Amino acid sequence: MLNKKYGLVILWFVGVITFSSCNNTDPIQPDNIYLVETTLVSNVTAQEFKNTLGQNFGQGLGVFVQSGFDQYRLTYNTTNTDGKPIIASGAFIVPTQFEGPMALLSYQHGTLFNESDAPSYFNTSSEASLGAFFASTGMIVAMPDYIGYGASKDLPHPYEHRAGLGGPNVDFLLAVKEFIRNNNINWSKKTMLAGYSQGGFATMATLKLLEESYPTEFNIVAASCGAGAYDKTGTFNQFLNEGTSGEAGNNRSYIWVLLTYDRIYNLNSPLSYYFIEPFLSMIQEKGFEVNIEKSLNLIVNQSVVDDLKNKSNTALIAAIADNDVYDWKPKTELKLFHGTADTYVPVENSIKAINAMTARGASNVSLQLIEDGTHGSSIGEFFLQTFSFFSQKK
Repeated sequence: MLNKKYGLVILWFVGVITFSSCNNTDPIQPDNIYLVETTLVSNVTAQEFKNTLGQNFGQGLGVFVQSGFDQYRLTYNTTNTDGKPIIASGAFIVPTQFEGPMALLSYQHGTLFNESDAPSYFNTSSEASLGAFFASTGMIVAMPDYIGYGASKDLPHPYEHRAGLGGPNVDFLLAVKEFIRNNNINWSKKTMLAGYSQGGFATMATLKLLEESYPTEFNIVAASCGAGAYDKTGTFNQFLNEGTSGEAGNNRSYIWVLLTYDRIYNLNSPLSYYFIEPFLSMIQEKGFEVNIEKSLNLIVNQSVVDDLKNKSNTALIAAIADNDVYDWKPKTELKLFHGTADTYVPVENSIKAINAMTARGASNVSLQLIEDGTHGSSIGEFFLQTFSFFSQKK
């Protein structure tokens, strides 16, 4: 049975996820490859953070706070999905009063419709507050903004795109390593990764890339993924054949994924190929920010359903499959979490992932199903368990 203080953690995490600064820009050492510029955004003392927690969520959360922290905005070199070099950004939070070596947490945020919610703006109602909480408990925290936000806000965001998330996220972590080196931060070399929803998918994509292409760069000791769409192929087929909940917010994400894949993979299909009227005109006018309350299979053109079923549109099928990140063998201890009543990202994504990974011989992967949990209601349990898991590993 959860005690009172852990219950407060759940309430706080749910509140954050669902919904005096300075401009000291420091010159960067010339031998940096990834790190471009660092800006100290704010310094928060332990007492100030305790007061903030107390005002918003009661005094119970203050017992977890061990340190104040500095909040930085980092810009770094990376590559866009078209192969062109760009500068992106992210948040970096380092404890200021913690004694002893500290672990590094790479936290990947969920879907953002508002630019102001990108982590490096440190909006207190955004997931940046979660990073601040982890930092206050004695962890170094890195939170990439993703391409399309922060320093790269003028570029389209590669929504739910494996390479467009994983590659820049790894580059950000390499920039963070340079910042840690330059500033003699007491890093234990332990690294952990976490994220929920799009953040869960981004975390899985980042972990896979790190293990397969950067095996010696980081000592990854733990990863936690919540409610991510790891099986894009299966999810598309399920949605188009069985239907969806018809919630407008969910449809925005599904439409965004289709438009993103069409752009990145140069499919160049007209919108009329994907969508039928009257929804076609609505999407032409507002893009993925459209407000449509219909099951996805009633919005999408039947030709798309048939082409996927008959495997005739090989380019679209390949584009979707290129973003499957469930069928591999992680070396890292990985915990998956998913609500059984999730109508936004079906629980089958996590079930298929655990089955595929186990079949490949992974013995350090586990799945916790959150009984009757929806996409929103499962957030608290995910973060509570992740916090407990990482506290043991750091």
